[in-house]
Amino acid sequence: MRPHFSAVPFLAYPVRDMNRACAFYQNVLGLVEIARWESFWVEFAISADAPGPVIALATGLNGSEPSVHGGTVALESPDFDAMVAHLKSHQVTFVMEPEDTTVCHFARFLDSEGNCLILHRIHDAKPPA
Repeated sequence: MRPHFSAVPFLAYPVRDMNRACAFYQNVLGLVEIARWESFWVEFAISADAPGPVIALATGLNGSEPSVHGGTVALESPDFDAMVAHLKSHQVTFVMEPEDTTVCHFARFLDSEGNCLILHRIHDAKPPA
């Protein structure tokens, strides 16, 4: 049998300080809180009606500590340079400074808890020559 999945409902990050983490995701990244279960699980989306995967912040995930060594979430930004400037104005730590690849603009930065995120901007499609 070949495994079959129908969706990626959420990506979870462990956090130490839920209030600090929520402030970062709301105030610095501008994400929207869409669900909360007491103080141990909070979900964010890029907008209240975004259909995509949700970023869940959780305290007390067994065996999980915030780290740059775990998984990461890529956030697409239509104005990459402005977003880099915004993050730097909030003293966000970049673990990989912005790069321009043949496919995209790409940078890795840390959230308030030490988890790594990716800032991404795919290059516009070029018309055929």
